[in-house]
Amino acid sequence: MGNAVLQSIHVHPVKAFGGHAPREAVVEPWGLAGDRRWTLIDDGGKVVTQREQPRLALAAAEPLAGGGVRLSAPGQAPLTVSVPEPAGTVPVNVFGTKVEAVPAATAAHDWCSAYLRADVRLVHMDDPATRRPVDPEYALPGETVSFADGYPLLVTTTASLDVLNALIAEGAHAAEGPLPMNRFRPNVVVAGTEAWAEDHWSRISMGEVVFRVAKASGRCVVTTVDQDTAVRGREPLRTLARHRKVGSRLLFGQNLVPLSRGTIRVGDPVRVVR
Repeated sequence: MGNAVLQSIHVHPVKAFGGHAPREAVVEPWGLAGDRRWTLIDDGGKVVTQREQPRLALAAAEPLAGGGVRLSAPGQAPLTVSVPEPAGTVPVNVFGTKVEAVPAATAAHDWCSAYLRADVRLVHMDDPATRRPVDPEYALPGETVSFADGYPLLVTTTASLDVLNALIAEGAHAAEGPLPMNRFRPNVVVAGTEAWAEDHWSRISMGEVVFRVAKASGRCVVTTVDQDTAVRGREPLRTLARHRKVGSRLLFGQNLVPLSRGTIRVGDPVRVVR
């Protein structure tokens, strides 16, 4: 994998919103700096994602200095949201795990609720070092994560997407392809590998940072949402079910946990440590 490079970096300040693609990012123990530190919850405290609200794909969150975000969405005037004072927390249900988070200002709740036409609140993870542990079945002691689905980072490869798109082109829903990488909402995209090479990684380095490969990523219905239109289709899940099903999971990409801090940059070499 001598020619593998970090092709792109993706940070999503608000879970399920559109993100941005910086040329470099700081890697913290719980993920890329600023990634998924905010999320929406419903009136019962459950995290709201594109699973329930595909229109979140059309909303964007621009990171601001100090950890705040500038929200924008079709039909909505942009709104700047500051990091709330940690005066009190509310319980958040992240796929069955209880996490404490700090509510944003009322204006943020109103803005998000108006866009989705549903009662939601925006909350912020004030202390990712302590709030949410990584799944203990796949974690080392002390590993934590932001509001990402389960792990600090997700890596995908362009070679695997090329093969997947070729398989989609052979199927009954070929017209839906080829799919862009943003369907999989990765943090880091690697070019210059063999297809599915990531299945065999245990430790990798990107630039100055070493990562542990925790487990393959099981994909959900969010991958069927066109991130530019919020329209749902059938791919890639139909094709993954035929070619990448292991047990009940449909696999694409690998979950990473940083083993060191540092900065990663587009163009950094990517190496298999073991």
